[in-house]
Amino acid sequence: MATLGDMGLSAAINILSALVFLVAFAILRLQPFNDRVYFPKWYLKGLRSSPTRSGAFVTRFVNLDWRSYLRFLNWMPDALRMPEPELIDHAGLDSAVYLRIYLLGLKIFVPVTLIAWTILVPVNWTNHTLAKSDVNYSEIDLLSISNIPLGSQRFWTHTVMAYAFTFWACYILQQEYAKVARMRLHFIASEKRRPDQFTVLVKNVPPDPDESISETVEHFFLVNHPDHYLTHQVVCNANKLAKLVKEKKRNQNWLDYYQLKYARNQSQRPMMKTGFLGLCGEKVDAIDHQTAEIERLSKEIAEERERVINDPKSIMPAAFVSFKTRWGAAVCAQTQQSSNPTLWLTEWASEPRDVYWPNLAIPYVSVSIRRLIIGVAFFFLTFFFMIPIAFVQSLANIEYIEQKAPFLKPLIEIKFIKSFIQGFLPGIALKIFLILLPTILMIMSKFEGFLSISGLERRSASRYYIFNIVNVFLGSIIAGTAFQQLNKFIHQSANEIPKTIGVAIPMKATFFITYIMVDGWAGIAAEILRLKPLIIFHLKNFFLVKTEKDRDEAMDPGSLGFDTGEPQIQFYFLLGLVYAVVTPILLPFILVFFGLAYVVFRHQIINVYNQEYESAAAFWPDVHGRIISAMVISQLLLMGLMSTKHAALSTPFLLALPILTISFHLYCKGRYEPAFRRYPLQEAMMKDTLERAKEPNLNLKAYLQNAYIHPVFKGGDDDEDEEEIIEKLEATVLVPTKRQSRRNTPVPSKVSGDSSPSLLDLQEKGRP
Repeated sequence: MATLGDMGLSAAINILSALVFLVAFAILRLQPFNDRVYFPKWYLKGLRSSPTRSGAFVTRFVNLDWRSYLRFLNWMPDALRMPEPELIDHAGLDSAVYLRIYLLGLKIFVPVTLIAWTILVPVNWTNHTLAKSDVNYSEIDLLSISNIPLGSQRFWTHTVMAYAFTFWACYILQQEYAKVARMRLHFIASEKRRPDQFTVLVKNVPPDPDESISETVEHFFLVNHPDHYLTHQVVCNANKLAKLVKEKKRNQNWLDYYQLKYARNQSQRPMMKTGFLGLCGEKVDAIDHQTAEIERLSKEIAEERERVINDPKSIMPAAFVSFKTRWGAAVCAQTQQSSNPTLWLTEWASEPRDVYWPNLAIPYVSVSIRRLIIGVAFFFLTFFFMIPIAFVQSLANIEYIEQKAPFLKPLIEIKFIKSFIQGFLPGIALKIFLILLPTILMIMSKFEGFLSISGLERRSASRYYIFNIVNVFLGSIIAGTAFQQLNKFIHQSANEIPKTIGVAIPMKATFFITYIMVDGWAGIAAEILRLKPLIIFHLKNFFLVKTEKDRDEAMDPGSLGFDTGEPQIQFYFLLGLVYAVVTPILLPFILVFFGLAYVVFRHQIINVYNQEYESAAAFWPDVHGRIISAMVISQLLLMGLMSTKHAALSTPFLLALPILTISFHLYCKGRYEPAFRRYPLQEAMMKDTLERAKEPNLNLKAYLQNAYIHPVFKGGDDDEDEEEIIEKLEATVLVPTKRQSRRNTPVPSKVSGDSSPSLLDLQEKGRP
């Protein structure tokens, strides 16, 4: 059981670590040779030039202006100075709304912390229940609900505070939901023209033996959307081609490296081994080998490109269909296209940079099977991860360690070592165990077949949040309770076990405090240092960079990482809501996290991150829903805890809280969520009308025609001209036989030009 001394040591280590990271960042960002690491966003926008191009040789690498070091903390006020509208123009609505999650945490927990420390802490402190019991406890537990005697009237205070905190949180959530919904609608109405505003993704196109996919799509939309259909781009399976292009690029990087190495020392040709990771195999001339590999890959790329373009089997039963107006696209995306609800499935197309192209090649019929497989796999991942979680909890219990490893007792009993183990080690150990988890969850999401990067990140974030609840939160409480009270469980009657668990749950606050300091304090400070991108940039700059273009490509601005960042924030919401009534001492630690993270990520968004996509804050309903789920979990746990305290009069009053919270969620879902799921036709018509008035001669087809062509067909030294590739992809074989699709689409195709029977002819033919 961690004591105040143990917590003090943990706080000292983490505060010192955070200060070291922040000071190191403040100094490194001032050095000219690090400019592209800490300000890459401005370089990508073309608003910043390299300070290493001019001046004395030393000043190109080291900042010799001593005055700048006196202002090394100016990045903090600078990060807060940019107003939100300017931030939206600079970084996008996704980034601005993401920051509002941290502000939401501050809005909820600042008043909650003040009230809890003013009312609940004195109520808990002025008791002697734990001192008179034989339960293991620390000084921190004296400030928790565990210190209230059984059946005490003081539990009414906790009941009233639970209602007060719930009503306040719901009020702030409603205000924020309404604000973000208005921001989204305003952003969509005022943003510049984008291809996804006019484009719909059509999936599960039914096969026709007499028509190609392209003909079928064109024919269907000419009939069913005759006044609004503009053009389309079929989806092709170019995954193998993309892998070859990626492999060629990797070999080109190695060739550049070896050529640069040889240019610096021409006395000896660089050599390499052809085996696994260059550690084994035949030793060959590196430049000649990489050149030969690039030539081989170029031939394979050309052959694969021709196969993709000419082989009908490479065309998937899906297409990006573009319309003449946003109104036409909105009608198509939000309505059922066929009497068979499993065919001609439509949804809004993601913006081109948000499309996850590899998954477009996954057959629609296999998606449900894939998601079932991943659901089972995620269950077992969550279940088996209980083992390392239990191990982490065992580290926090000195008695358990001494029992299992008695030879370590002399070392463990040293005061500093004991404080380090109980106050710091569990938090850092849990952080290490969770390092690979986001990567595993992202691989699972990709296997499930989501078609956009934003969709992949939202699904990964959802699974990460569930994992945190089951393993990190409930797993830590259950494992910790089992280890700490194991002896009592064995020697006491079964009727006493629920009481022991009820007392032990708030005692886990000490573990979560250490985790918050490791992950939420030191971890956030380490984020701004960008140590990994810093090292990688300088390695690339030394070994690979030959031109300014190479130097720009060596930058790694990164992005917000919604799949990892948002579940982390939600976990702190969960901890704050659960422990606000139970152990209020935890709340100030959460406030430090929200405040520090807001400043750090605001700086990163302004100067570093380059978002991969813009979804106009489509993730906010997920954020709102997870906070609601955290509130319900906290209320259920509080009811369970109070039931062990013999609070027979006050506990039943808590039953209404989950019902009220869920009802509030349903209200918000019906009132605000449609703004995030559907595009109002009124807004679409207004924007179309304004655009026609401003640009009456706009050639929209030319703007949209190449928007959704696969990236491997764009650019590159040995790629064919883009227009020629599009023409080949759209070319179809004319079939003189009668098309089956005429039964449903009785008009001629613009591609084939064949005549079709009229509706009257079909009616006459159908009569007996």
